[in-house]
Amino acid sequence: MMAGRDGHVAGGLARHIPVLARQAFEQLAPRAGGVYIDGTFGAGGHTRAILDVAGTRVIAIDRDQTAIAGGHALVEEAAGRLTLVEDHFSNLEHVAHGLGHEAVDGILLDVGVSSMQLDEPERGFSFRNDGPLDMRMGGEGVSAADLVNAAPERDLSVIIATLGEERFARNVARAIVKARAVAPITTTRQLADIVASVVRAHPGELHPATRTFQALRIFVNDELGELARGLVAAEHMLRPGGRLVVISFHSLEDRVVKTFLTERGRVRAGSRHQPEAAQAAPSFTILTRKPVTADDDEVSRNPRSRSAKLRAAERTDAAPHDDDLSHLLPRLPDLADVTRPQ
Repeated sequence: MMAGRDGHVAGGLARHIPVLARQAFEQLAPRAGGVYIDGTFGAGGHTRAILDVAGTRVIAIDRDQTAIAGGHALVEEAAGRLTLVEDHFSNLEHVAHGLGHEAVDGILLDVGVSSMQLDEPERGFSFRNDGPLDMRMGGEGVSAADLVNAAPERDLSVIIATLGEERFARNVARAIVKARAVAPITTTRQLADIVASVVRAHPGELHPATRTFQALRIFVNDELGELARGLVAAEHMLRPGGRLVVISFHSLEDRVVKTFLTERGRVRAGSRHQPEAAQAAPSFTILTRKPVTADDDEVSRNPRSRSAKLRAAERTDAAPHDDDLSHLLPRLPDLADVTRPQ
């Protein structure tokens, strides 16, 4: 990822400034007394804005224990109107049902890595400061170190090329395999130096390791799969008239969101090959025909907003569509397979 939802480039530091905060609030249009889900709580900036509307209640979800711990003061301040849940936002339907809500009035997903994660060297997201090669948002499962030290060269190349859009993925994968044969790759600095040895740096461009770090992080955390499942869950959870707002930070994420809304926002007619097929009524009305982006003023104040794209839609009264979004996801190796001891 070239930028995070609360952070700058993969190797940089940035304090928390919610990106497209005003535009997200306007598109979500929270109403007094409504119930909303913030699926990516982070530092709580969007949640706080929703709570500023009289009588609103927010279910805030984050897979990061640190983010949940940091939100306890806001829970106290909200006096019963905010519930924090440590979970994946793809489970938002299950979470909301468990709290007694059959439907909600709005859902906000501000996807990507946060500045808090980037700023903590021990989390292993950034190569600016050396730290353990981790990259796990929730702290569980396979780490980036596990991946780079176990995955076959061909699989590493596919992952880095697909999720990092790195032109020199084969060279990077080959260099990683060569280096790990000498000693395990355990730190962010080690990996960044390995990548920099085969990807040439040009003045004014991103650090050579940015795309590789992006790819490994997305793969380890299954971020595109999480997004796809979260969109489907939102479709099931929103009441008619409820709004979905998604802020993404790179083309892979935005492509999933755009295609989901396009497919859910159009009438599907039966084909001449299957004329008996029933039409599926649109489950969303698209509110943003083009993605909302930051204006020059916000970019000047907050450079990480440059890559942000916001898309929004309003739920219709049609039934949810019965297909998932697996067809939108790139074909990649299985995480368990590529990290299984040979």
